[in-house]
Amino acid sequence: MTGAANAPGGDPCRVLSLAVAGERELLALRRDIQVACRALGMSESETVRLATVVGEVGRNLLGAGGLSGSVALTDDDRPGVAVVFGWSDAVRPAAWVLEAAGRLLHSCRYEEAPFPRVILGQLVPVTAQPLTQRAADVREELRGLGGVSMGEELRSQNHDLLAALQQARAHQEELQRLNQELEETNQGVMALYAELSSELETTNSGVVALYAELEEKTRELSLLNEAKTRFWANVSHELRSPVNGVIGLTRLLLTPGGDPLTEEQRQQVQMISSSGSTMLALVEELLDVAKAESGRLEPELVPVDLRMLFHQLRGTLRATARPGVALVIPDAGDQPAMISDEVMLTRILRNVLSNSLKFTDSGEVRLTVERFERAGRAWCAFGVSDTGIGIPKEEQARVFEEFYQVRGPHQRARSGTGLGLPYARRLVELLGGRLTLDSTADEGTRVVVEVPAGPHRAGGTGEDVPAAPAVQLERLVVVDDDPDFLATIRPVLAQLAEDVTEVGDSSQAMSVIRRRRPDAVLIDLSMPPPDGYQLLAHLADDRELTDVPVIVLTANDRSTLDNSRLIHAQAVLGKTHLTAIRLANVLSPVLAERRAGGQGPEGR
Repeated sequence: MTGAANAPGGDPCRVLSLAVAGERELLALRRDIQVACRALGMSESETVRLATVVGEVGRNLLGAGGLSGSVALTDDDRPGVAVVFGWSDAVRPAAWVLEAAGRLLHSCRYEEAPFPRVILGQLVPVTAQPLTQRAADVREELRGLGGVSMGEELRSQNHDLLAALQQARAHQEELQRLNQELEETNQGVMALYAELSSELETTNSGVVALYAELEEKTRELSLLNEAKTRFWANVSHELRSPVNGVIGLTRLLLTPGGDPLTEEQRQQVQMISSSGSTMLALVEELLDVAKAESGRLEPELVPVDLRMLFHQLRGTLRATARPGVALVIPDAGDQPAMISDEVMLTRILRNVLSNSLKFTDSGEVRLTVERFERAGRAWCAFGVSDTGIGIPKEEQARVFEEFYQVRGPHQRARSGTGLGLPYARRLVELLGGRLTLDSTADEGTRVVVEVPAGPHRAGGTGEDVPAAPAVQLERLVVVDDDPDFLATIRPVLAQLAEDVTEVGDSSQAMSVIRRRRPDAVLIDLSMPPPDGYQLLAHLADDRELTDVPVIVLTANDRSTLDNSRLIHAQAVLGKTHLTAIRLANVLSPVLAERRAGGQGPEGR
């Protein structure tokens, strides 16, 4: 019996189909598959693997009712040959047979619907010939085959087995050769490794000594930097009081109700007042730089009226422009509203404009503002361009170093500390923006300040509005003995929680928290015993309250806190610039996790 004679004409990719009633039909199917695989250009090893698996699976299924075998060409992602054994009763193929077939072939699967069958798949070489034509060629090849001889088929199987054994022996000999080469290579590597280990050990000794010295130098530099920051802060504090006194006295002298001054005396007092104001601005900048370096300078985001800000800059800086230099600041009647730190933004623009005015002898210093969108958020770009002396390209990076000033004759009669641009860039970074500079010597300089103009855009209204808190609480308890702070924070907490309980006596805090069972607790650190540290420890030890998130509030310097006693706090926040959004952002992750587990307000 031959498969070609039984190939149906309805499926052009079907190669053969025959009933497998016994061993003879199975041998015929195995032989026809070998002939088909060779005709399709498959390698001898792949042909032997497929024929062997077909023989084993068919032999395992012999005796199943209605057992038949078919061969067809498939073209899913790549051309292949599929051998399908199908039958009609409840016989199941052995698991070990399917496992072996899965290891040897490209695919093997057993299906129970629409009828029990095993589908064996093997890839065939890709050619330009259509799959239907290749199937027709294979059927033509099979049509000329005669009946199968048991002896001939046995000899064919033995031949295949001998070829496989020879190939395995060749692979084994090649593996032995490679292992020998690898062993010889390893001996050389081990010798080299021993030599390098000795050299590396010697080098490591020097590196360890150098690292110890470097660590010591780093520690010294860190101490020096901390000392410098403390010095700036202390000096700034000490200078601010007398300078304020000088400014206050000059204002008293200049008031209309004071003793009359001669014109010369009035001019001298005005010069004293102007110099005092300049000194106070420098002192404030030094203090802010010290705060920024210690991480204690935080922006306070409020609505900013750019029209008033520009009016203030125009009034304070116009008198500092040299004769023949125009200060052009837009009349911002239609300037867009923005949310930022007004004090920081004013100081940034004042420093950049002052720097341009200082080094511009003719022409103009111009301020521009432009609004744009970036990543769903509104931004403002403030550009300050001048027609001054410019900055050489090699000096442009260094002008952002503290106290550095570009050397040259232009420095005569132009006093300064070298803090203006570094201070402005530091404030811009604190606001989440960036400051860039582009300059050409003898032509002028342009500085661009890009800062966020507000929170992320809400909905599709086209307007920037303050973002709503990320979570809404049912109950909140705040423990603080400072009535002024409680009065200040009360509107903020009202945005965050429906019910806010204030506890001014820390000794009553635990009983109130147990009774109220809040969603979160805010605790001040500095209180009469029990203080914030002790309350936090009591809450952590209480089984019923240990899961309640706690935010610690403090007006103290963060560097003075005992962080080892704050590990149970969700966060430690400064009391300045405290907003509902900031609190909600801290609480939202832990509350979302608790509510997902049924521990939130909905689960109580």
